[in-house]
Amino acid sequence: MIGIVDYGRGNLRSVEKALEKVGFEATIMTSPEDLDGVDGLILPGVGAFADAMEALNSGGWIQPLIQFARSGHPFLGICLGMQVLFEVGEEHGEHAGLGLLEGRVVKFPPGGKIPHMGWNTLSHEQPSRLLEGIPNQSYFYFVHSYYAQPSEKHDIIASSDYGIVFPAVVGKDNVWGAQFHPEKSSPWGLQLLTNFGKWVNDYAALSSH
Repeated sequence: MIGIVDYGRGNLRSVEKALEKVGFEATIMTSPEDLDGVDGLILPGVGAFADAMEALNSGGWIQPLIQFARSGHPFLGICLGMQVLFEVGEEHGEHAGLGLLEGRVVKFPPGGKIPHMGWNTLSHEQPSRLLEGIPNQSYFYFVHSYYAQPSEKHDIIASSDYGIVFPAVVGKDNVWGAQFHPEKSSPWGLQLLTNFGKWVNDYAALSSH
């Protein structure tokens, strides 16, 4: 079972429907208590970093999410949900993130059109089971004005170019993030969600032994 965190900052139904389309059971979770029943987790999000962290905090999500990730469960952040995985976001001042990945979230430099919105290609930086079956230079759908700067280059799984090269897929151990919207990026977005679902199934099978 894959849980989708409902903290008032994302189009959850479209993520749920995309997972169901590729054959995985998903549940929208409105309370941290719901974490007990799921094997993997998706943290979606649209909007501003500070607002997202405030909503997670007021809903009592922050420590349960950190504990869930540190217990080894597969964890995927999408768009703003990817950005809050990092230690600090610079949108509207400096704000602490979940700190599951090392690094900061910063604004695109002036000069280009902000937000970065629309289709862009993905350049694979290193192998990852999250990108299995997805050709290099496949197109995905982005909407964002800020981007992640991981402290560890090794945490960058794939990048895109929008005037500057920025991380589009990040990950370390069991915690992963996609800057684009896989649920709007078919067919390759559905492939990424399929890969995540298989990973959750593998984790569930292993942990049941």
